[in-house]
Amino acid sequence: MNQAAQAYWNDFWRDQDKPRSVSAWQFGDNPNHLAQLVIDGIKTATCSGYIFYKLENEPLPTTEDYSIILNSEDKPVAIIKTVEVALTPMNEVTEEFAIAEGEGDRTYQYWWEAHEKFFRNELSAIGREFKEDMLLVCERFKVADVKDR
Repeated sequence: MNQAAQAYWNDFWRDQDKPRSVSAWQFGDNPNHLAQLVIDGIKTATCSGYIFYKLENEPLPTTEDYSIILNSEDKPVAIIKTVEVALTPMNEVTEEFAIAEGEGDRTYQYWWEAHEKFFRNELSAIGREFKEDMLLVCERFKVADVKDR
């Protein structure tokens, strides 16, 4: 976590006991746009490929997790709290969840096409093939704070 994110985290909690689990990261290919969707309350969910957690030996997210959302310049813009985590085959993700991701025209078709393209590219880069039933880590979150609002 960079110094700006750490300072924001410390300021957010002030004298309270801070949760142990926090990370700082950017959303996807367009961090500024996606962070703004989070701040505006449009994006309330995200997903990632389970295989990447497994390959990188990373723990799965939990409902105890907080995240500091960074913009494209790695500056903190918001804090979110994970409120739900589910392992779901991609071809079983609901339309409601896809819309909660808040991207594109907010349709299931857009969500599927964008995620299929993304996962095909990411999996190809590590010598794996995309499968429609690949397991996803589906997270829902709420905004805990917006910086400088």
